This record gives sequence, C-alpha cells and structure tokens, in this order.
Amino acid sequence: MGAQLRVYRQKIRSAQTTKKITRAMELISASRISKAQARVNEADPYTTELSRLTGLVAAMSNAKHVLTTERESITRAAVLVVTADRGLAGAFNSQVIREALELEELLHEQGKQVDFYLVGRKAVGYFAFRRRAFVRSWVGETDTPEFSLAEEIAADLIGAFTTPQEEGGVGELHVVFNRFVSMLTQTPVVRRLLPLQLVDVFDADEIPEAGTGILPLYEFEPDAQTVLDQLLPDYVKSRIFFALLQSAAAKHAATQRAMKSASDNADKLIRNYTRLANNARQDEITQQISEIVGGADALVSRK
Repeated sequence: MGAQLRVYRQKIRSAQTTKKITRAMELISASRISKAQARVNEADPYTTELSRLTGLVAAMSNAKHVLTTERESITRAAVLVVTADRGLAGAFNSQVIREALELEELLHEQGKQVDFYLVGRKAVGYFAFRRRAFVRSWVGETDTPEFSLAEEIAADLIGAFTTPQEEGGVGELHVVFNRFVSMLTQTPVVRRLLPLQLVDVFDADEIPEAGTGILPLYEFEPDAQTVLDQLLPDYVKSRIFFALLQSAAAKHAATQRAMKSASDNADKLIRNYTRLANNARQDEITQQISEIVGGADALVSRK
C-alpha cells in the first residue's frame, strides 16, 4: 500500500508541474493573440482594396502582362505551404500539410508537377523526414512575420513564375495557409495567386456580369503596362504577407486552445490521482487498524 501511495503522489506532482507549464503557455498565447489579430485587422483593408484594384485594372486594360496571362500549357506549379516553427497547437500544422498534399494530388491528376516552397520548421521537418524535395524554405519568423519576409518569398515565387517552364519555371502559383476565423476555428485555405483572374480577388457574387452594373473607367499614365508592372508584384507581396499574418494569428489561437485543453486534462488527472491516493491511504490506515486490533485480540486470547 505504501509503495502504491508513493506512486500516486509522484503522478500528482508530475501533473501539477505539467499544468504550470501549459497554463503559462496558455497565458503567453493569450497575450500574443490580441497583437496578432490587430496586425491582421490593420493589413486587411489594404490587402483587400489592392486586390480589388489590381483585378479591375487587369480586367479593364488591354495590356497583356506575364502575371495575368494564362499559359496555353501548364506543366509545373508552385505551392507555398505556410506552417509554424513550433508545435503544441493541436492539428494546426498537420491540417495545412494535409491540404497541401491534397492539392498536390489534384495538380498531378491535371498533369502538373509541383514545386514546394515551405514556411515554418514544421513543414520543413515533415518534408525532410520523408525525404521529399522542396525548392526553398524560410524558418524562424512565423510568430511575428515582417513584410521583408513576404518580399523575399514573393521575389522567389515571381522569379519562378516568370521563368519559362522549359527552364524550370512554373505556370501557376498557389498558397496554402490557416485562416483565422475565431478563437475556436482556424480553417486551412488554398488560394491561387498567379496567374491573376477576377475570381481570384473577388467573391463569386461580387464579380461584375457583362452588361450589368457600372464598371470603373481607368486612365493609365504613363501606360497600362507600367501600372501593372508596379501593381502586380505589390499584389503578390501583400497577399503573401496577409497569409503569414493570418497563419500567425491562427497559430496563437490554436496554441491557446490546445494549452487550455491540456490544463483541463491535468486538472482531471490531479483529481483522479488524488482520489486514488486517498483511497490507498484509507486502505493503508484500515489495514494498520486491523493489524493492531488483531494483535490485541491475540494477546487477550492468550491470557
């Protein structure tokens, strides 16, 4: 009984230590989520309006730009996978990787090879462990991403898109990331960034139909080609940066929820082991009393 009681007490101490760690991580994530949400809310108006403007300018101009022109034959596509540098966030990283693999399977069915670009140590670790090839990776900045990271990623992806496919370039560019919906919900999203189409920057019910509505009339100075040369790279950078911000906010929310669940489970373990320890202690006391009473009865019977 004494050995069993010591085991229960040791497990209670372990659960209490675990609860202190998970509770601290929960509070840290709770303090970071508000800042991450604020960054998302600040970037959302600019990203949305720039996307709408870029889509309308591309649609209303007669200029053919390399970033908006659909290739006749697409044999290779690039997929940017955005995960986190750390785990302890439930299914946050695994659901993004699963979504990226499903996209890869779909692209393979269309006869396209896939080049992966990875953000976050979890994606890099997944691909390295399974010895899967990827073109480039970025790690260490997923908690608080800066715009310079988005510029670096966009430069590589645009460079791959503008390179002919015969020379190793790509004809499509997709991004897979977790979108922050609420503190309880983070949804994996697949977006096609290039080549740009109206359906890529508007919701289905927002796309102007032919002959309906009033469309803006643009005057280009010096010309439409120059305007698109400036707008389209900025559009790609803003979209990638917004995906990084969304992923960071979703990661902190997922971590907070996972740590809250872990703390609750630790409480349950502590209650269960405390109950078992009390039962073991009661059994030990009962046994000791029984031994004392039995010894006293034996002495009385001898007399």
